[in-house]
Amino acid sequence: HHRLRMRQEMFLPPAAFDCHVNNRQNKGQNKEGATIPPSNQSSRCQILSPASASCKIQKMNKRVEKSEQEWRDQLTSEQYHVTREAGTERAFTGMYWNEKRTGEYYCICCNQLLFRSATKFDSGCGWPSFFAAVDRDRLAFIEDRSLGMRRVEVQCAACDAHLGHIFPGGPAPTGLRYCINSASLQFKAED
Repeated sequence: HHRLRMRQEMFLPPAAFDCHVNNRQNKGQNKEGATIPPSNQSSRCQILSPASASCKIQKMNKRVEKSEQEWRDQLTSEQYHVTREAGTERAFTGMYWNEKRTGEYYCICCNQLLFRSATKFDSGCGWPSFFAAVDRDRLAFIEDRSLGMRRVEVQCAACDAHLGHIFPGGPAPTGLRYCINSASLQFKAED
């Protein structure tokens, strides 16, 4: 199935969550309801200010695309459920929620570097939490209205793996909390 690869990236504090982002329930349409034509070239839309609906198109990172069977062959059943079906592991059960070692966190699907331990903090939520990504261009942000609430889903920009969600309430300097499933990550400890 075709996935729309237009993303709106938020470079702002929590108030930016009120900006329009790609709605999972309304893929293929912009905020005015006009159809967005599919593109063979991946692009990203950045929100530059909450009041602005203008966007700047940029090329995304190198795309990693595999068939569903290739993903199933590569991943464990839990990793597949979390990353390819937007599942969530139970709180306090993932292997990295309490990880204290120094190192880097990579996408389990495509091995793209996403987070560093220097930005990890204990939020008490039971999932690995980070206040910043290595580079926000490595992530995609999608409005998620599942479970009767409005949240912002975080995906790997290279392979569309579901990673978790982003919330306000993190520490300075960003004030953000990336709440990420351990099953979507591979940790590489610093030697």
